Amino acid sequence: MPKGSPELTASRREEIINACEQLYQTMRFKEITIKEIGAVTSFTRTSIYNYFQTKEEIFLALMQREYEMWTAEIHQIAMHETMTAAEFADAMARSLEKRAQLLKLLAMNHYDMEEHSRPEQLTAFKVAYGASLDAVRVCLRKFFPKTDCERFIFVFFPFLFGVYPYSVATQKQLDAMRDADIHFQMHSIYEMIESCVMQLLGGTT
Repeated sequence: MPKGSPELTASRREEIINACEQLYQTMRFKEITIKEIGAVTSFTRTSIYNYFQTKEEIFLALMQREYEMWTAEIHQIAMHETMTAAEFADAMARSLEKRAQLLKLLAMNHYDMEEHSRPEQLTAFKVAYGASLDAVRVCLRKFFPKTDCERFIFVFFPFLFGVYPYSVATQKQLDAMRDADIHFQMHSIYEMIESCVMQLLGGTT
């Protein structure tokens, strides 16, 4: 265990997560190493192992933070007195439009992060993930009591794994689709989420 106060430990963990996030803006998951992350922090690479044993644990912590921030936004949505299906779909789409990094992590590295993390790290992540499920349930039961809540959850959360690849593409990917004569129209994160939520609610008002 790292030495120091809980505040120092939390601060250093946050610095490591921030360094990982910074690198992930311009580098691929496979390219990022503990050494690369250490170079962006204020302490040695060896010190990182006091907080995370693998780079996957760092990415998992980053995704946990993303879920926590998204859940906080869903709680804000739940504070409305009433919402129509269109208003709820708009609010959910806007909340995830801000979480493009979460969607990218879900699409590309989720399995690796979970597989190569210690049980206690994985459990902490699952707590954050479960909180997002519960937050969506609260909204559905409040605004759309006739909606099959568990069916919505069952469809919507797996759907999120595919949003990033269908809304963000490199020029290389676009050129390949053109050369393969695939007629394909890219849609924004907002458009995909809003459409999915509306369909799952079946036009409920």
